[in-house]
Amino acid sequence: MSYARRSCICGLFLLFLALVCEANSGFIGVKDSHFELNGSPFLFNGFNSYWLMHVAADPTERYKVTEVLKDASVAGLSVCRTWAFSDGGDRALQISPGVYDERVFQGLDFVIAEAKKYGIRLILSFVNQWNDFGGKAQYVWWARNAGAQISNDDEFYTHPMLKKYLKNHIEKVVTRLNSITKVAYKDDPTIMAWELMNEPRDQADYSGKTVNGWVQEMASFVKSLDNKHLLEVGMEGFYGDSIPERKSVNPGYQVGTDFISNHLINEIDFATIHAYTDQWVSGQSDDAQLVWMEKWITSHWEDARNILKKPLVLAEFGKSSRGQGSRDIFMSSVYRIVYNLAKEGGTMAGSLVWQLMAHGMENYDDGYCIVLGQTPSTTQIISDQAHVMKALPHSFN
Repeated sequence: MSYARRSCICGLFLLFLALVCEANSGFIGVKDSHFELNGSPFLFNGFNSYWLMHVAADPTERYKVTEVLKDASVAGLSVCRTWAFSDGGDRALQISPGVYDERVFQGLDFVIAEAKKYGIRLILSFVNQWNDFGGKAQYVWWARNAGAQISNDDEFYTHPMLKKYLKNHIEKVVTRLNSITKVAYKDDPTIMAWELMNEPRDQADYSGKTVNGWVQEMASFVKSLDNKHLLEVGMEGFYGDSIPERKSVNPGYQVGTDFISNHLINEIDFATIHAYTDQWVSGQSDDAQLVWMEKWITSHWEDARNILKKPLVLAEFGKSSRGQGSRDIFMSSVYRIVYNLAKEGGTMAGSLVWQLMAHGMENYDDGYCIVLGQTPSTTQIISDQAHVMKALPHSFN
């Protein structure tokens, strides 16, 4: 390829990025049960890449972050959900309560700076239900090590020391000054929303009331630090006692949360659900799983529109490549459900597939890994959904 042609291609790509960034400037808000950006409804297709900060903590691996964000942008994806936590263990952001590794924080700085460059909004999660990257079990271990008498991990939601630890972490992240962009996180519109916790569960109180009190307290605290960004809980979508008849929609069990009451809290700006049919209703056929999936999404959409009056995001879904059945057929079906509901005014705002990775990350693969470009058919399905979702607001006028 000639130098002149290479220069032309590079110039066109830079122009594309400039136009994307200009179109995406400003904070995303909520109006009339839908997201809004610069006065227009905002609908999207997006993805999860939990590992971005962890990998970016090593400057020699940052090209993987760039690859994923660049490829996602080219495919039309505009929202990414990722972790703003790593508590204890390898490449810990928070080494111990209130003690942080600046090298890892600079990795998160890089993630935010690169997301801005490629026109991708971020949803940043503060802590994990699960033990991966520490989670609430790590907080409990720290508190016990400091002399606290804690009987089980679910006291994470009630014990004063544990709540103080989390508030300190939230404040540290929200008020962080990005070492690359020189913009405080709380002032950066690249961040679409904060997430209180990835998939909170409470086996000690299945009613959802304990988690509800925790959400109210933590949500109020986040908003006291930052009233510019949206806030969500990180819920999977399990129904609780507030509407008993809806519990039949759950996949056979409860997890101590309540989709309705947990999202009715004023400080929570939008609702989320997750869905893994190959785990939650694994004994059913592919067709039966899709029937369940449509009921799961549609029930929550109805409640988001009619009861919560807030946007809804399918914030995690996927199908393992290690199982039976076609992932492409599954994804196309889910995207069709999301799109058809989104056409009804935008309350169903978009979905985030689990998960995108870069080339050479096989050791991170949990079975749900998608490398854009490596699987052309899947990439096309994802890209097509991004473009039809982005075009939908024009039909609302």
